[in-house]
Amino acid sequence: MAVSFDLNATLKDYKNMLFKSKKYCLIYIVLIFILGLSTANQKNFIRPEFLILTFVLVAVLGIFCILFYFLHNKDEELYKFAFVVILCFGIVCALIVPICDVSDETEHLARAEITSQGVIIPHWTGEDKGVDALFNHTEGERISSVKNSGVGYESISALNFFSKNLGLTVFDTTHDTDKINFTHHIIDSAFEQNPFFGYLPQAIGIFLAKFFDLNVIWLMWLARICNLLFYAGIISLAVRKIPVLKIPLLAVACIPISIYQAASISIDSMIICLGLLAVSYFVYMCKSPKDSLSQKDIGIFAIICLLLGLCKLPYLAFVFLLFFVPSKNFKMDRKNVYLTIIIAIIIVSVIGLMWSRYSAPKLLHSWRSSRNLINSTMQLNYVLSHPASISKFFYNIFFLDLPVILVGVFNFFGALQFSHYIDKYYLVTFSIVVYLALTLLAYPRNVEFELKTRLGSAFIILVVYVGTCFIQLLTWASVGYNNLGISTRYFIPLFALLPVAVWIKKNPIDKDKFDKYAVILMVAFMATLIISFATKYYAFV
Repeated sequence: MAVSFDLNATLKDYKNMLFKSKKYCLIYIVLIFILGLSTANQKNFIRPEFLILTFVLVAVLGIFCILFYFLHNKDEELYKFAFVVILCFGIVCALIVPICDVSDETEHLARAEITSQGVIIPHWTGEDKGVDALFNHTEGERISSVKNSGVGYESISALNFFSKNLGLTVFDTTHDTDKINFTHHIIDSAFEQNPFFGYLPQAIGIFLAKFFDLNVIWLMWLARICNLLFYAGIISLAVRKIPVLKIPLLAVACIPISIYQAASISIDSMIICLGLLAVSYFVYMCKSPKDSLSQKDIGIFAIICLLLGLCKLPYLAFVFLLFFVPSKNFKMDRKNVYLTIIIAIIIVSVIGLMWSRYSAPKLLHSWRSSRNLINSTMQLNYVLSHPASISKFFYNIFFLDLPVILVGVFNFFGALQFSHYIDKYYLVTFSIVVYLALTLLAYPRNVEFELKTRLGSAFIILVVYVGTCFIQLLTWASVGYNNLGISTRYFIPLFALLPVAVWIKKNPIDKDKFDKYAVILMVAFMATLIISFATKYYAFV
């Protein structure tokens, strides 16, 4: 059946909606003016041209997205808005964020480039001499040996542009217009321990840049944009699948730290969207009618959890959420339900364990081993022989690290600064935290989850959080230390599970009104993300 499109009628609809929703559009403009201005500095006011241009751009994009939402203001059409709003602001973010400014983005780019060659498992050209070899020299000698050994992974010389211009904008370099250099080149780290499918979207972008013989900067830009397209597609699917709590799920997918990662080359984009898809499918199973679910649903959820867990091992625990789906929702009798669930969990666990045994030694090929004195075996032995370190670990992750994670929603790594700058944006950070707390914990809904579902969700949140921190202790922290290097981006899928675990029985707020203001704030925070990069990196003086 042919689908007709009447441009004049569409423009008329948007014009009419603009007048009907002018109050909300005005609120949006005021919000981005106040929040955006809070990120500005003195340099921005000396030469405000780029900031003004950015403000006009996000104002137009935001109003368009708001109008699009009001024209499709139905739960069954929210997935369309999700796709549009993520793409609108994500593409701008992909272009405005400086060269490989996202955490470890040069290494993610290297792995994506290798994947674009059709290489599923990167080949380490050096000789494995064992773990102890890393600890027989001084730290300076270890770092030098990695950089100067001439061993690593086969890639192309074009990647040198990104390491040499790390953290700069395209206005700070004259080499962004250089052609792609395909000369053979060895790179020292390429996230060999990560699964190849986590880099397929980025690899497609890199392949297109090569195929059309574009300038070198497009290796990064197209990799980011293709990664964003995949993210937007999966989030749209997740929003469409989840029968309730659509706005809370979308809110988590659109907070600045989520969009920042989605519009990068990082595998964290894959982790976030697969994690949110898993939460979506779990809620779908929990709220399905009686006798409606089959073994197929168990299999689909298990596959999502497996793919997610291979990207981030602790998230394999999501598969245990199957135990907390009401058994009455399945067509089979209780015995067959739990038998099928146990089989699915065993398969996922075995594959995950096999992957862990394969991937863990690959960390020795990374610069992290030589720089941070990483040795999982030695670290574990230290913990077992120093019981006090266990209590210190738990104290740190719950009383020191957890507050930092909760306020890390507007906290981005800067490649040149080698530091985070959360302390500069108190107003924005506080606003997003309050927004998330209200949207996730006080969302008006006519839905109730069983006690076992709520308790089970809370248990899985705890397991994934502690498990992630413990793996960081073994694979990132120096032996004898608790420098975990954890970040908010590791735990974003857990945010989406909070509305299931924490249930408020009655909320008198009107859901339709709540949704409208939640969307306005959601778009405003995404716009503020773009403005913050304009004020931080594009102050031309």
